[in-house]
Amino acid sequence: MERRTVDSCGNSTSLKTPQRWSSARRLKPCPRKATVRSGNQQALASSFLLTAKIKSNSTHVTHVTLITKRGIKMKNITVLGAGVMGHGAAQLFAQAGKNVCIRARRETSLEKARELITNSFKMMVEKEMLTENEMEQALVRITYTTDLLESIQDTDFILESIPEVLEQKLETYEIIEGAVSDKTIISSNTSTFPLEELTQRAKHPERFIITHFFNPPQLVPIVEIAKFEKTTENVVNTTYDLMKEIGKSPVVLNKEITGFIVNRVQVAMLREAFHLIEEGVATAEDIDIAMKGSMGFKWAFCGPMESQDLAGLETTQAMVGNIMQDLSNTRDVPSFLSEMVENEHHGIRTNQGFYNYDDHGEKAIKTRDDSFLDLLKLQKSKANREKSVSSIE
Repeated sequence: MERRTVDSCGNSTSLKTPQRWSSARRLKPCPRKATVRSGNQQALASSFLLTAKIKSNSTHVTHVTLITKRGIKMKNITVLGAGVMGHGAAQLFAQAGKNVCIRARRETSLEKARELITNSFKMMVEKEMLTENEMEQALVRITYTTDLLESIQDTDFILESIPEVLEQKLETYEIIEGAVSDKTIISSNTSTFPLEELTQRAKHPERFIITHFFNPPQLVPIVEIAKFEKTTENVVNTTYDLMKEIGKSPVVLNKEITGFIVNRVQVAMLREAFHLIEEGVATAEDIDIAMKGSMGFKWAFCGPMESQDLAGLETTQAMVGNIMQDLSNTRDVPSFLSEMVENEHHGIRTNQGFYNYDDHGEKAIKTRDDSFLDLLKLQKSKANREKSVSSIE
């Protein structure tokens, strides 16, 4: 069977279908042949390739970290869902040298994902965070399909990023577990459902884990990793290593809790911001300006706990004691937010939210991602300088 792939410049190339990703419905096939290696051989080969990459082009290694002591085990990755989170995560895996298959129900979703991934890569090239060659190599590692069974063939790690509908997830897991190796790790991007619910029909609940990415996942460094009592230590360690390998900053929760870390802190902050709007203290725009020029500025390099150390904990104690008793403690969604949603003020999707848009937020998203790339580049540069200083010392 002859299949063709199209690179970011629109060039069409004939490719032979590799065994792992064979399908007539493939939009863009992976040209690499699957090579069977033992675990040690694969880790050694991966180590050699990564070392060669660093030596040959060290200035552009921005999203690949050194192999951890447990070694690299994951080679073939499946991403279920081609939406905002799915396509962004797939991009990261491809950048790190993984063979990635994105599965969605509709080919239009896959086409949109391919377009978004290509555009995102082009922005990184413009920022000199990737070379043209690295972009092309990453693009050719990504394959697309509407066939679930095809997408999980010979896969090592599955990232499920489908809609937050529990029954749909459970049905998907049942199909997956009937087709994949017992060693395949099944991960969900959810922050809604605990693992106890996600694994209620699972044959091997010990291989399930949550990796919660943040939008846009190809740019925001954090990934929250959640486990439960049945998740094995090997699954946790392997998942952690994989997240480090693709350039993320993973945090493993000691125990499951609704909303994990970031969303709990975010919702607590939003509750008070909404309260300030309701009380007429400040407008939405004023709050955005205030936060971008304070917490947003500081927390990019110095988190809230470290910030308190630097300020002095006696100062923190006094501030918290004076203000906390006056904060909102409501447990209800504010009425004005419910009214906005009822009136179809959904944000960029309807061109109206806290702000008004005329292009469904395209300019706003481009500006945001451009700024995120600048920040990410700065953070990477800072980390590299610190590593250089540390190695000298």
